[in-house]
Amino acid sequence: MNPIAPAAPTSGPFLKPATPATDPAASRRRTTGGHRRRWLSTGLGLAAALTLGAGGLPLPSAAQDLPPQPADPAVVPVYIGTYTSGDSEGIYLYEFNTETGVLRQAGLAAPLTNPSFLAFHPTERWLYAVSEVAQFEGGSTGSVAAFEVNDDGTLELLNQVASGGGGPCHLVVDATGAAVLVANYGGGSVASLPILDDGRLGDAASVHQHEGSSVNERRQQRPHAHSINLSPDNRFAYAADLGIDQVRIYRFDSESGRLEVNDPPGVALPPGSGPRHFTFHPNGRFAWVINELLSTVSTLLHDAGTGAMTVTDGVSTLPEGFDGNNSTAEVVLHPNGRFLYGSNRGHNSIAVFAVDPDDGSLEFIEHQPTLGDHPRNFVIDPTGQWLIAANQNSDNLTVHRIDPTTGRLEQVGQPVAAPSPNCVRFTPTR
Repeated sequence: MNPIAPAAPTSGPFLKPATPATDPAASRRRTTGGHRRRWLSTGLGLAAALTLGAGGLPLPSAAQDLPPQPADPAVVPVYIGTYTSGDSEGIYLYEFNTETGVLRQAGLAAPLTNPSFLAFHPTERWLYAVSEVAQFEGGSTGSVAAFEVNDDGTLELLNQVASGGGGPCHLVVDATGAAVLVANYGGGSVASLPILDDGRLGDAASVHQHEGSSVNERRQQRPHAHSINLSPDNRFAYAADLGIDQVRIYRFDSESGRLEVNDPPGVALPPGSGPRHFTFHPNGRFAWVINELLSTVSTLLHDAGTGAMTVTDGVSTLPEGFDGNNSTAEVVLHPNGRFLYGSNRGHNSIAVFAVDPDDGSLEFIEHQPTLGDHPRNFVIDPTGQWLIAANQNSDNLTVHRIDPTTGRLEQVGQPVAAPSPNCVRFTPTR
């Protein structure tokens, strides 16, 4: 069975970036309320944010000053993190119509080298982005950038600090807004960065280096922390490490902003799994980790008292008989808690599962093509009506309507051009 063929994007080329910083992870990537209202009040739309390039093709750029247009409450901002080794300059702003599913380019929100993952502060005043590089200010580390969200949706850089390890690829803001937690793929470490009163980041309050390896000689010779997530009660942090086949567990103190190794310190996955991303059910009783190397999703039972995890189940993300190359990437739970979604890079699809409410086990529903190549990330909008997928290698985004009863996906419209998209983020609330 062959991979699902990608579709061509429907809009033109993007501005060329400035020369990016050193990025040794490039080959790995290619082969395997208040601010929303102010944004709407500016009437930022496609016409207000596009310039014309050669041949009259639209190019995303910083928003231009045009007369205000009537606000449309159905239109919301969407931010796209990218890799800048090709045609991207940084973080891009799009506008999304929650009634029609139409997604449009709005412009460059902020320049940054390899902003491959984004996270909002709970207040929505600030956005944080990794800069997935190996060197920052002369040290062997990547960085995390803090931005203020302007009224027009563009981003203003506040500051940038070391991430505590090379190649940061994932971050999260804790529920109180006290700290950013970051996972460093290249360095195999995790760190906590305090958030100051003005949204800027302080130097790392804690850094933890992972140790070990696993059975895949090409991908698991050393630790590769691939994500970090917090429990629903904000007390424990879980770092999926692809290189050592473990989810490492930390206690998190929002007062000090520090991470401390938990007892037990982690949970092991089957050898060669390559755990990548992780998500909780809001009930806090179970969670799931998507395993990049085996193309599986594992169900874990959670002890809210001790933070311990127990692996109970595992299902494939691929159809029976698929014999092509594949690696998984993102895993997202629907806001209603009934459906789980995971992306396949190679098969180029979103796998859809029903969640058993008693034990968190998964039952396969369908595969939905992403109409692109290498769907590295996707997001479900806060209302649970729409899924937007980011196809990294085909430079496009696709929109899918979600059936709230069955969980099934229906592709809407045609792919929308985006330069090497790797992360899609709505503001947390509507």
